[in-house]
Amino acid sequence: MVGKPSDEAGDNSSISDEEWQAFLQDSELGATAAPKEPSARARMVTERLRHQGEPEGWRTGPTPRDANGKARRRRQVWSVLGVALALGVVAVALRPSLLPGDPLGTGEPKKAAAVSPLPAETAAPTAAPGAAPDQVPTIDRPFAGSPALAWADGEAGIVLPAAEAVGSASKERVSKALELTRNLLVGANLEPKTLRGERPTAALSVLDPKQPDLLDDLDGFLRSPDRTHDPLTLFSRFDPDEVRVVGDVVKTRGRMTYKKGKHDGVTVHADYTFVYPVRPAEGPPEVTRTIVRRVIDVEIPDPAHYDVTPGRLLLVRYDEELFNSACDVHDGFLHPRFRSAESTAPTQTGPTVDPYDRSKGVGGGSTPDSCGTVSRV
Repeated sequence: MVGKPSDEAGDNSSISDEEWQAFLQDSELGATAAPKEPSARARMVTERLRHQGEPEGWRTGPTPRDANGKARRRRQVWSVLGVALALGVVAVALRPSLLPGDPLGTGEPKKAAAVSPLPAETAAPTAAPGAAPDQVPTIDRPFAGSPALAWADGEAGIVLPAAEAVGSASKERVSKALELTRNLLVGANLEPKTLRGERPTAALSVLDPKQPDLLDDLDGFLRSPDRTHDPLTLFSRFDPDEVRVVGDVVKTRGRMTYKKGKHDGVTVHADYTFVYPVRPAEGPPEVTRTIVRRVIDVEIPDPAHYDVTPGRLLLVRYDEELFNSACDVHDGFLHPRFRSAESTAPTQTGPTVDPYDRSKGVGGGSTPDSCGTVSRV
């Protein structure tokens, strides 16, 4: 007797009792009667029995291996894109300026437009520089809002004219005089040690020690400065305990000329303005600028006729104008005025001047009895 296949736990494909009984009846009839076409019920039951032990999917074929992999990769790609999008939203929320064109209207300052450098000055200007953008200087942009932004950096602004022989001075002697004059200007106004208030050794080494009393006088100015013996008449110096020069760039503009000297030599005339960005040595990083204009005349006499030191300069004249520096302090240092301290600064009673105006002559140095007002720094 054919037994009924046992039901496996949880097998939804098991045969019901009614279907099994019908199958047995059909089988018994088929054993005694002539062969005939199986009934629809028999075919159904037979077919279901035949499929009872078949593994899942053996007729339809295996599921493609990469189907799940592709779906999983798609989910991973969307996850990465979602994370990137979220990070971008956070970044823009923190810094809206990252969006091009500032579409949110945050009002953050835009990148400063490039400024074309001015050509070298070859003649006295006829007017003061035009107005500069109204910008506040910062540590990163110490010359913002200043005409000096287009000036040359440091020594690059001291351009020597072509040397030619004058009188009895050869071309070589003229060239030497020009080079020494540049060295004096650099050592007195651009050398970092000098700006830090140290002894201006490089500048002093250019001057002729045989010039009567000059070096002794300058040593006295540096050692014991006062109202009438001030080293600022020749050297640019800041008190490092009070202020620091911002960065390593001092803007420079001016010109140098030469002519036949009085002592069978050559006389060089130099007129230069130096712009120093500075900040307090302590406290908030506020930036201002001090401007110094210097006019000097030096000479190299003919050593064959005069008792001079070859390769050294005679200092014939030196005048200066100091802008944005306290004129009531005479300790040998420049003292810039900062906006944050304007309310406590002494009242300035002198005329208002433009420190960038190089079209006018130098007035012979600082006036001890009045403090002028600068129109801009």
